[in-house]
This record gives sequence, C-alpha cells and structure tokens, in this order.
Amino acid sequence: MAANSSVSNFSEVRKLIATPELPELGPGPRAGVLSRPPLELALDALHARARLPITAHQHIRAAVLLWHDHLDAAHQIAQNLPDSGGSVLHGIMHRREPDYGNAKYWFQRAGPHPAFPVLSRRVAELLQTKKEALLRDELIPSGRWDACGFVDACERAADQPISDPQSILLRAIQGLESEVLLEWFCD
Repeated sequence: MAANSSVSNFSEVRKLIATPELPELGPGPRAGVLSRPPLELALDALHARARLPITAHQHIRAAVLLWHDHLDAAHQIAQNLPDSGGSVLHGIMHRREPDYGNAKYWFQRAGPHPAFPVLSRRVAELLQTKKEALLRDELIPSGRWDACGFVDACERAADQPISDPQSILLRAIQGLESEVLLEWFCD
C-alpha cells in the first residue's frame, strides 16, 4: 500500500477519535463520545473509501469503538480476530472493563505486537518530559513495552479520582497506545 494512502486513512481515523477528552482508564461512559449508530455509519463510510484488508477494518472498528466507550461492541469484534492485534485489543477492553487478570492473559497471548516498539518510544518520550523514571522503568523495562506492567499501573490508579495526576498521565499513555495501534492498522 502506498504511504499516502496510509496517511490519508489514519487522518480519517484520527477524526473519528477526536473527542474532547481521552478515554478513561475504566469503562466510561464519558461526555463527548459518539453513540454507536453515527459511529458505525462513519466507520462504514471509511471502510468504503479506504483500501485496506477487511481484517484491518475490523481492528480499526474495534479500536475506535473502544475509544468511544463501546466496550461490548469492541469485545465482540476483538474476540473474533485471531491475530496479535485482536488479542491486544481484547486486552485493552478487559483492562478498561476492569478485569485485570483477563487483560494480562490477552496481552500475554498477543506477545510482542509489531506496534510496540513505536509505542515504547513514544511513551518513553512522554515520561521523560514528565520526569517519571520509575513509571518508565515499569512500563518499558529493557526498552520494550510491557503491556502487563501498564495493566498493573492502571489497576493501582483505579480508585483515584479522574483528576489525579497519575490517572491523567496513564490516560495520556492509553491514548498513545490507541493512536499507535490505529496507525499500525491503517498502514
């Protein structure tokens, strides 16, 4: 696929996740998300325009539904995607549910997804600007993204208010995770 198509597809997907706030660490719902009918219509229109394999569209659909707090719909799609991308999306859904043990199972099943090196680099850059060396060491030990370490960090923050600085930072990391995966699925 041409690089311009990838960029164009991702810019269209980026519009679909342009919400006033990042997704919460938990299930939501939050204000400013699209309800399923208009979101499904927009995803169908993207599918009609984009020249991507059907599995890429299913990954994108699940990730966008997760972004908009439609966890059950995303779960139905992710559990039918037998590759590492489907397992990662399945893990994210369970992390947000929250079902932390099940999330770890799906991340372990996924193994090192090819998008994780980009995610590691972007999260490391964010954590360096925030001077969060301990969290960096937990999430990116040996320079590799540790999805289960992120599950643990989210679990520790679960009882914190949404305004807690650590929760805000973890939501930013979760946002990067979604963006990096969506870029990967669009490529």
